[in-house]
Amino acid sequence: MSKKNFKFIDLFAGIGGIRIPFDELNGDCVFSSEFDKYAAQTYSENFGHLPHGDITKIDLDEIPKHDLLLAGFPCQAFSMAGKRKGFEDTRGTLFFNIEKILEARKPKAFLLENVRGLINHDNGKTFQTIQNVLSNKKKLNYNIHFKILNAKDFALPQNRSRIFIVGFKNKTKFSFPEPLNTQTKLSSILQKRVQSKYTISNLLWDSHQKRRERNQKRGVGFGYSLVKRDAAYTRTISSRYYKDGSEILLDQPGKNPRKLTPREALRLQGFPESFVMPVSDNQAYKQVGNAVPVNVVRQIAKEMVKYL
Repeated sequence: MSKKNFKFIDLFAGIGGIRIPFDELNGDCVFSSEFDKYAAQTYSENFGHLPHGDITKIDLDEIPKHDLLLAGFPCQAFSMAGKRKGFEDTRGTLFFNIEKILEARKPKAFLLENVRGLINHDNGKTFQTIQNVLSNKKKLNYNIHFKILNAKDFALPQNRSRIFIVGFKNKTKFSFPEPLNTQTKLSSILQKRVQSKYTISNLLWDSHQKRRERNQKRGVGFGYSLVKRDAAYTRTISSRYYKDGSEILLDQPGKNPRKLTPREALRLQGFPESFVMPVSDNQAYKQVGNAVPVNVVRQIAKEMVKYL
């Protein structure tokens, strides 16, 4: 077995979307943590080890020394769709578990991911707090770089903007990757044969249409999103996709629209064909909706490893 190039840890790991590109670059994952037992099950199936559980209960001594910390830390507290309580929300304070690990283990670099709404939360105060914590010269002293990147700019047919925060112990001339300028098309991720169970029922289709009418009258948005096979990209897939599929319904001429299959959802996020889902469809949709687009991380990773 070839010697690994660097060691990294994978926090709030989900199903490993951030990890995959660093594995590809010959990194050695020496520790992972994921609270959700079903996501941990999927992670275990694909990476060969079960992540540790609740990060708030993990002793710092259990976390090995590493060169790089990865964390798609929980976004509900900062999401524009959520209650936006930020650091008043206990989930928001999970960021400070990252701080403790960075302070104790002093890795050379980190990569954090979150919803784009993090930048504006509480009139920018939340994000400023995060930057202050990470760059504080007396404690962590990292040089910070951040940028909002969209999956559709990295060869994935999905409009999904997320903020990525990179930090290095040493001053670097790090630059985030530029858009790939690759034309995307939804049809590229669609399966040729799809079971009828993914076509939505008459009752659900009727409900979607009536809700859209009500929303239009109230001026509060249009509800479901119906896309054709030749569309360049879809809306953002979310963890609630399992409920009714409303954000991405595929047009099927002559019959009701259908949801994406779990495999198509994985492709939409850039996961490899070899990736397996040992869970129910509902859990699969939740996990994929919470995942990080692999293609975007892959381009960031290629830039980061130059400095590792």
